[in-house]
Amino acid sequence: MSVILAIESSCDDTSVAICNNGKITANVIANQTIHENYGGVIPELASRVHQQNIVPTIEQAIKNAKVTKQDINAVAFTRGPGLLGSLLVGVSFAKSFALALNIPLISVNHMHAHILAHFIDDPKPNFPFLCLTVSGGHTQIVLVKDYFDMEIVGETLDDAAGEAFDKTAKILQLPYPGGPLIDQHAKLGNPKAFKFAEPQIADLNFSFSGFKTSILYFIRKQEKENPNFIAENLDDICASVQHSIVQILLNKLKKAAKQYHIKEVAIAGGVSANSGLRNGLQETAEELGWQIYIPAFQYCTDNAGMIAIAGYHKFLKNDFVGQEVSPMARMEF
Repeated sequence: MSVILAIESSCDDTSVAICNNGKITANVIANQTIHENYGGVIPELASRVHQQNIVPTIEQAIKNAKVTKQDINAVAFTRGPGLLGSLLVGVSFAKSFALALNIPLISVNHMHAHILAHFIDDPKPNFPFLCLTVSGGHTQIVLVKDYFDMEIVGETLDDAAGEAFDKTAKILQLPYPGGPLIDQHAKLGNPKAFKFAEPQIADLNFSFSGFKTSILYFIRKQEKENPNFIAENLDDICASVQHSIVQILLNKLKKAAKQYHIKEVAIAGGVSANSGLRNGLQETAEELGWQIYIPAFQYCTDNAGMIAIAGYHKFLKNDFVGQEVSPMARMEF
């Protein structure tokens, strides 16, 4: 029997989940809207709001799961990677909570947890499988051999796919966070209306820096000729950008699946909530006979449910850490 409380505070969302014998019974997320005023996450503000949110979020998760503090057997937390100030709030609270109840601590790698989110609900992937993990800070293709035996076989050499969405949104003067807004506009536009420079990387790695630059130069050139170009073509621009990013991601994923002879394929991370990527993966799966796995929306973006399930599998191995543990902004995969 195990009841695990999990805390996720790597960026700007404060999240707390309860995992009861491998089943997520609560997953509470407190968002921070203050960053919308600045067009991006301000680390100092994020850590302060985490301090305000963490106690009520914990209380709500415990209430939703219908457990008491005394029922909890361990505390799992995101150690890294992430914003150091934000991580510090979650780690410090987890240590205090565990110390007060005299229960063990479980350290979780944020990127491992995104992948292990696939083991929350059925159907669950079979090992080995490939996971494309795409978020604002990471773009990776991971060969997953077991719960904690994972190998990065491809990653971005510069910017992440999520960054490409966010920076494009900024160029288009869409409010923060812009990625989901591009997705909304893309549904109304023509994905082949405009073409942008796609990176030519021979192996399984990605590059989005040049792609972002090509969008910026394209928009500048068009606006010189027509100052209303963005307003008049917003849906088509978003559809074309989204189509390009999705194709870059899927082409590498197809290459990896062929190289490793794997037909079990998953996606994870915040960008896995993107409808274009989900639809593109579905079409590719039908074409190539893949078995695909996509987490529920609540487990795509940063959330404690994925930390809880990772913590559960570490709990089964008695993989605990001591009170000397500290957060790591950069954490090895």
